[in-house]
Parts: sequence; structure tokens; C-alpha cells
Amino acid sequence: MDDEQWIHRIALSMLKGIGPVNARNLVAYCGGVDAIFTDPVVRRSLAKVPGIGPVLKASVLGKDVLKAAAQELAYVRKHGLRMLFYLDADYPVRLRHCPDAPVLLFARGRGQLDPSRSLSIVGTRTPTDQGRRLCEELVEGLAESGATIVSGLAYGIDIVAHRTALRRGLPTVACVAHGLDRIYPGEHAATAKEICDNGAVVSELTSGSPFAPGNFPARNRVIAGLSDCTIVVESGPKGGSLITADIANSYDREVMAFPGRPSDARSVGCNRLIQQSKAHLVTGAEDVLKLMEWLPRPKKKEAVQSTLFTELMPDEQRLVDVIREQGKIDIDTLCFRSKILPHKAAGLLLNLEFNGVVRSLPGKVYALN
Repeated sequence: MDDEQWIHRIALSMLKGIGPVNARNLVAYCGGVDAIFTDPVVRRSLAKVPGIGPVLKASVLGKDVLKAAAQELAYVRKHGLRMLFYLDADYPVRLRHCPDAPVLLFARGRGQLDPSRSLSIVGTRTPTDQGRRLCEELVEGLAESGATIVSGLAYGIDIVAHRTALRRGLPTVACVAHGLDRIYPGEHAATAKEICDNGAVVSELTSGSPFAPGNFPARNRVIAGLSDCTIVVESGPKGGSLITADIANSYDREVMAFPGRPSDARSVGCNRLIQQSKAHLVTGAEDVLKLMEWLPRPKKKEAVQSTLFTELMPDEQRLVDVIREQGKIDIDTLCFRSKILPHKAAGLLLNLEFNGVVRSLPGKVYALN
């Protein structure tokens, strides 16, 4: 892909007031990213795109955004960053399922953003000693699972999760609320550098973006979107960790929380999530492994397994064959490899699940029973 195409992609992500949902509408209605910035006919009709209108049309037509995008591309090239665009094959699969996911993600570090297992750990910035200990024990207990630990590089539970993961040799991903030209807080810069050796620091914001509190909720959706489940260790009645939990629930991902004493102000948020059935109650890593079905499973005899599939319809058999080959597979990849349309595959999978042939896992992933 040439530089001009990347400039257009970066510019799309930088458009003021557009946001990821409207940006996708622009690409869909205009027939591609490049046409938004180069096709005179398309540009004259931008106001007709749903969600755009005459005011936002002016934002798209502005020439300054292309200049800023070219400068950002130069920064990316100079510092060896990765760019992951939502239409490309290397865009994180879990994030692709989220309707408001960033159209473009910047990453420093070569760590895998599509690991087989991924979970986010979030919580208060001022944890108790017990909260720190619970977080450390949780990550240590997950070490054998090989799961990637996702968090926000913030003070408190976030940095405890990252540093424990590094200590135990687990890959970890830090999602930040600013461009990758800086690290906030500065005290965590050394940890961020270490994370890049076996993981990544990611952001949807370009370098030089203003540091603003409003960036944090948007950052939290990236944390939730990159993860199979979100675990809240400690939280007060309000805070970013509760926002992350709510977003994870909206993405149909599992949410878990450690309970605390009713009198403990830093457990109010966790207790409320559990009380309102918005989170599973967990007390340690073993609970997480059980809920996520990440415990080692005994091998079944081949003869027993083969008898389950003798009366399948041809399309059902095709789905089963693809799942058996992959072990676990997300719905989009399954439809692509089986060449079965999504609406038809959904009905077939539901029937297979009712008959005990397949099981549905978090994140719209399927495996054989």
C-alpha cells in the first residue's frame, strides 16, 4: 500500500466530530477510503451520507487534515509503529466485532493482538494492600493458561497487572488514552518499554493529541474490545473500571468481579456489579479458568466423537469439519472458511448447539463438544 492510501486512512481517523461509526458509514457509502478525499463527485455528496450532514461535511473537506495525516505517517515510519486498519486482515479479530471500535489503531511493539486467550484486568487507581495482592495472585494463577493480560497502564490495579504479567512471562498489552509519542503517567515509562518486548502499547490517537480526561472512556472500550473477558479487582462507586465493565457487557463479553466487604468504599463498585448480575463473582484465578473454560480438558475417544456427526446435514457437517480443524474459531472466520452466509450459519450453529455437537464460547467463538 502506498503512502497516499495510508494518509487517507489516518485522515479518516482524525476527522473532527465524525467518530468511528460515522467513519465506517463514509467508507461504505463512498465506496472506499480514497474516494472520500479524492473523488470530486463523492465529495460533493458527502452531506447525504447518514450521520454526516452539512456541518460534518465541512470537516471532511478541510485540507488541514491531510497535511496533519502526512505528518503523522512520517512519525509512524520514523518510530517503527504499526498501523492496524479496520478493513485489513491484521486488525484484531475481537475488536472487529465491536461496532464502535477504532477505524485505525496504532501499536508500538510486536506483541500479538490476536492471542488465543486474552483478558483485561482493571480496577481502582488507589487499591488496598489486599487489592494489590488479589491482582498479583490472579495473574500468577493465570500464568499456565498463557493468556494475554490487557490493561490501561494507569496507577493502581492496572500497573500491578502489567508488572505481574511481565514478571511471570505473560504477554501484556497496554491501552493508553494519548498518542504514542508519550507515556502517562511518566513513572510507568520503563514498564511500557518492557511491555513492548513481548507485548504492545496501543492507542487510537495520533501523536501530539491533546491530553484530555474525555479520552479515557474511549480508551476503555479498546481494553474491553481486545479481551475475552474483563475482571474488576477493586472499584469505588464510580470510575473507569466500571465503564470498562459496562462496555464489555455491551460487547457480550464476560465480566467478573472480586467481592469485598460492604463497608469497604473501594469494593462498592464490584459488589454492585455482582448484585446487579452484571458480573460473575470470582475469588481467584481458578474461578476465571472455569468460567472461561480454559482448564485442560480430557481427550475424548475418537470413536465416540465420530458417532456424534453421523446424521448431520451437509452444511452442518461442513461447519463441524472447519471447527474440528481449527479447534476454536470465531463466527466470521467460520463463515468465510465454510463459505456459508452468516445468517444461515447462525441457524445451523444454534441447531448444532441444541444437539450437543458444538458449544458457544465468549466472543462469538465456537468449539466442538
